[in-house]
Amino acid sequence: MMIGVYDYTVILTYLSLISGVLGFIITVTGVGHPDIGIFFLMVSGIMDAFDGKVARTKKNRTEMAVNFGIQIDSLADLICFGILPVSIGLAQLRISGIFTEIVRRRDYEGKYSVLIIFLVIALFYVLAALIRLAYFNATSDLRSEETNATGITYFIGLPVTSAALIFPLVMLLHYMTRWDLTGIYFLVMLLTAMAFLLNVKIKKPGKLGLAVLIAIGITEFIAFIVAFTVFA
Repeated sequence: MMIGVYDYTVILTYLSLISGVLGFIITVTGVGHPDIGIFFLMVSGIMDAFDGKVARTKKNRTEMAVNFGIQIDSLADLICFGILPVSIGLAQLRISGIFTEIVRRRDYEGKYSVLIIFLVIALFYVLAALIRLAYFNATSDLRSEETNATGITYFIGLPVTSAALIFPLVMLLHYMTRWDLTGIYFLVMLLTAMAFLLNVKIKKPGKLGLAVLIAIGITEFIAFIVAFTVFA
């Protein structure tokens, strides 16, 4: 027998992770393909939107199974919504020509600072995502107590999974306008990372709010495929 849980309650989380890893591999191999990476980012986001609801449909889950589901969800989120957006940004940086010009041409020596700034932002983003996910897990009992007392559920800071809505929008604008939004992508990454760490309570969306977010994600998904087909 193998360790772990393999029933239907964790299938979507496993598939979300596989999607994130595929996106990472595609963006870091060869010249990199940020557009395909965005596709896998959105696939992971859609699966993540439903994995918790699917898991809660199973009756009489053991405490180990519940805790296992919570932990693998956070670990998968770090890869799919922490590391994958960074690899997409770096792939976009490579194909935009900025990286090539800096490395190959001596007259671009003064722009090494720009590349360093982008790399620092990328590292800060991954670190912020890690801290936010660890803090979320470490304070789960405290939040549960407050929820039982007030009846209100909330997030502290921007959820890491919001990356599945934020970064596809930037790339969608990139394709529709044909502007090089590489710098904007990294600026959005910096602002998103800072939002991860904000000590601000954000009320969790109810059924209607969640349905709206899912609808936005699916709309972005369809719009991105159309934009990539038409404008790429």
